[in-house]
Amino acid sequence: MKQLTKAEEQVMQSVWKQGNSFLREIVEAMPNPKPHQNTVATILKILVEKEFVSVTVLGRQHQYSALISKEEYSKRTMKQMVKGYFEGSFSNVVSFLVKENNITVEELEALLQQIKKQQNAKK
Repeated sequence: MKQLTKAEEQVMQSVWKQGNSFLREIVEAMPNPKPHQNTVATILKILVEKEFVSVTVLGRQHQYSALISKEEYSKRTMKQMVKGYFEGSFSNVVSFLVKENNITVEELEALLQQIKKQQNAKK
């Protein structure tokens, strides 16, 4: 899967939020300061080429739709980050978060409960 630039990711956040939408709706859903409509149109063209977004021509307007869900992109991106920065180990990620004081004992306990629940559901 191709990586998204920061600008492409911002536009994708808007596409995911809006669902099937037109350029103006995508721009309106973006945070301030809003980029120029031409800039977003150019980024959408790139996203179509990268196969993250599809475009449907409706008369003179173009309707854009995400081809990959936010969840799928997040999953792939997280796996790439863990592979690149944490030797492919999610436990190294958790250790890093503990070391940096970015996760509390309560949050760790909640994660452990979630893991146990999922493993019991598989049995």
